Amino acid sequence: QVPDGVEPLYPNTSVMEDQNEDESPKKSTLWQISNGTSSVIVSRKRPSEETTKRKRICALKPLTQWSESDQVEFHGHINSYLKPMLQRDFITALPEQGLDHIAENILSYLDARSLCAAELVCKEWQRVISEGMLWKKLIERMVRTDPLWKGLSERRGWDQYLFKNRPTDGPPNSFYRSLYPKIIQDIETIESNWRCGRHNLQRIQCRSENSKGVYCLQYDDEKIISGLRDNSIKIWDKNGLECLKVLTGHTGSVLCLQYDERVIVTGSSDSTVRVWDVNTGEVLNTLIHHNEAVLHLRFSNGLMVTCSKDRSIAVWDMASPTDITLRRVLVGHRAAVNVVDFDDKYIVSASGDRTIKVWSTSTCEFVRTLNGHKRGIACLQYRDRLVVSGSSDNTIRLWDIECGACLRVLEGHEELVRCIRFDNKRIVSGAYDGKIKVWDLQAALDPRAPASTLCLRTLVEHSGRVFRLQFDEFQIISSSHDDTILIWDFLNVPPNAQNETRSPSRTYTYISR
Repeated sequence: QVPDGVEPLYPNTSVMEDQNEDESPKKSTLWQISNGTSSVIVSRKRPSEETTKRKRICALKPLTQWSESDQVEFHGHINSYLKPMLQRDFITALPEQGLDHIAENILSYLDARSLCAAELVCKEWQRVISEGMLWKKLIERMVRTDPLWKGLSERRGWDQYLFKNRPTDGPPNSFYRSLYPKIIQDIETIESNWRCGRHNLQRIQCRSENSKGVYCLQYDDEKIISGLRDNSIKIWDKNGLECLKVLTGHTGSVLCLQYDERVIVTGSSDSTVRVWDVNTGEVLNTLIHHNEAVLHLRFSNGLMVTCSKDRSIAVWDMASPTDITLRRVLVGHRAAVNVVDFDDKYIVSASGDRTIKVWSTSTCEFVRTLNGHKRGIACLQYRDRLVVSGSSDNTIRLWDIECGACLRVLEGHEELVRCIRFDNKRIVSGAYDGKIKVWDLQAALDPRAPASTLCLRTLVEHSGRVFRLQFDEFQIISSSHDDTILIWDFLNVPPNAQNETRSPSRTYTYISR
């Protein structure tokens, strides 16, 4: 430290050579000492490194002679001195600087358990959480990222309280804090219902005119569209279960369909593909290409793929409902092609020839064959790297599409597995034995999981072969040779069917204050 009245004459330190053998070069600084009227220049030499080292050793030598208890006591004194200097309650300090939004933003990353704990730290933390509406933001984050939360918000009606720009547009933070455990209770109940097979069953009797059977279906929140063996397409009110419209035009059974907000596309045993206006029911286009029954089709983003009993796969460009042109025909299967699926990378097809074939979506070139099923393959779904297929060998297989490896074989159905769907948690399959089985997908992908733990539940209500099914987080909708469509509701289950069982498959934690 520079004494009062002393100023460095040269700010830079100069190194001066010293000829003493036992000392290393020393650094010296020139200082000007002034009393106001006169000044004198002096030089102060800095101690050498060797001198500093000797002094350090001398200073530390007594410490090495301390007992263990002396050292612990010494470190305790140091810790008690430094700890208050290192601790900072930044959540309390930030609002004092007018930075409430930063404190809120930091706490908004907490999960429910941590947010509960943060509320108990002090009144200031509780105030930041309350005024920042952090319980509301936590619920909104879950709704944005989890389809189960999103669907539940719409079905329970609390979505109306979310994503409001102004705090005055909605309830206070206490409303959302009390809402959160109710949501968790709902989710745990749904998961338990899936695992235990508890459901509310609704039945649509299709009352086909001649031949009975519902071959295909698709649904949304308002309607169910079904393709029937009697050549018709029926549109049903999903809530009232009444038939809203019947579309006729095919001269054979309607074997497959898909719709979006504009059109319904159907394939039939009359070998044609028809495009209908989803609102008016008017026929917009008829594609005549396949020589035998059109067994399955998929369309997305201007591309459609159809497959047929004639062993071929047709790839179509869909510029508009009335402008659909054939791009390529894929040939390679040695029997009827029963099902197709695709994304931007691959087209996947399955056939009665016991194989699954993979094709490039962009070039339509053949990529690889997946072999393993012992008999013909009736159904499959493809997403990301995973292909799940069902066969007349009564098994379900899981495949890695990139390497062609079979990851797991699921056994349990007693007859041909006719339809299969999966999401991130479950596989749901329907078979000619009239049964619908729910499987644990994550366990199936774990090679260590015992085979006996994979099937979560078997649902038996259909009296005939199960032809098609679709499901989401809350329900399964299935169709059958028995001429019915069944809605298996796992959300709105009668109270007398409930018990205290909770599902271990998905865990949420909430701690009450």
